[in-house]
Amino acid sequence: METQVQTPIDLYYQIFDSIDFEKIIDHPNILIAANFWDKERYQAAKNCYKFMRAIDDLIDNYKTEHITIDPENQAQFETDVYRWINTIAEASQEIPSQRELIETVHRFSIPFWPLEAFAKSMIYDIYHDGFPTLQGFIDYAGGASVAPASIFVHLCGLTKKDGNYISPVFDVKRVSTPCAIFSYLVHIIRDFQKDHLNNLNYFPDDLIAKYGMNRQQLLFMAKGGQITDGFRKMVRELYEVADTYRDETYRMIEEIRPFLEPRCQLSLEIIFALYLMVFERIDIEHGTFSTNELNPTPEEIKERVGQVIERFEVV
Repeated sequence: METQVQTPIDLYYQIFDSIDFEKIIDHPNILIAANFWDKERYQAAKNCYKFMRAIDDLIDNYKTEHITIDPENQAQFETDVYRWINTIAEASQEIPSQRELIETVHRFSIPFWPLEAFAKSMIYDIYHDGFPTLQGFIDYAGGASVAPASIFVHLCGLTKKDGNYISPVFDVKRVSTPCAIFSYLVHIIRDFQKDHLNNLNYFPDDLIAKYGMNRQQLLFMAKGGQITDGFRKMVRELYEVADTYRDETYRMIEEIRPFLEPRCQLSLEIIFALYLMVFERIDIEHGTFSTNELNPTPEEIKERVGQVIERFEVV
């Protein structure tokens, strides 16, 4: 009997069929896209994002309950962040979770700077409640969003030789930055309702004031109040800024695709398509900006991933 050889497209659909889109909650776009890597590389992504999620949740969950972090508690939170980042340098092989992290960092040559940048953004969150300016938000995104994006791009750009992973040949931070900022701008619009109901605000104060609003009005709208013309104008400005980063992201993907393995090329197209999916749902003129309106369902996400696979071509 003739053995049927599995083609790359067969493999992609096999992976696609194995994904439970309903159960991917934390970092959904990243983990959906990373599923298309080899299993070892995918597990490395999960290990890194689990580590980053732990400290992010520590601060956000506290703010959800207390609105801000009291000055007497700020120093302890900062200590917690430094303890978190020092876990890598001081991790023990005797503790399974830490051993797993050490092995991931060394095996995949993961640079320290993304985790350090992420920690810096978490410390900002401890001492600040929001962002005075749009530029301040973009600078903050350099840690909060560019850091996890850089880990994704780093893992995506690795090549394997004689069983060892070799670091990407391109500048990971430069490549990651536009997509990370594009996705973060999209996310603060997408998560407007959820964030404000959890005492979190990511809209810059200068834009809020520019369009004649205050945070109390934002909370009123998040609770279902009428969306004002000023809010729509603010979203339009953020949307236009995001659109410039969207264009740059596309250029970066095209630039590095020749240096990526086919499965990694596909994963980049998938993650970009999933961010675009939310971007396309933003209805500036008539939208309510509710969680249900702006978040694609698992079924819609699955359909979009299938469409990317269907039209995928290796460079």
